[in-house]
Amino acid sequence: MIWFLRCFFIVVLVSMLAVTSWASMNCALWDIPGSVGGHPWFIATLFDTYWAFLTFYCWVAYKERTWLARVGWLLGILLLGNIVMAAYMLIELFRVRPDARMEDLLLRQS
Repeated sequence: MIWFLRCFFIVVLVSMLAVTSWASMNCALWDIPGSVGGHPWFIATLFDTYWAFLTFYCWVAYKERTWLARVGWLLGILLLGNIVMAAYMLIELFRVRPDARMEDLLLRQS
């Protein structure tokens, strides 16, 4: 399972970097038309996304031991979203052995 998750989060990271780079080269973030930015589904999607970021962050805050790390990861997640979340997962996944149990990944190590 650890190998699958490593591969999965590598795909997430690479695809997010690729699509973000592509979008940045085609249009600046602040050039989103007002009709899109004010659309109810755009707003609902932003709420959904940021609540998911904060939900993931609850686990990160549990795993991290220092306030500096907790604040740094929170800022990273809120600013770069799935790019930072995939990077965090890869760091955690490469800290455990390939035959590790899910508990070894999910629970804070003493």
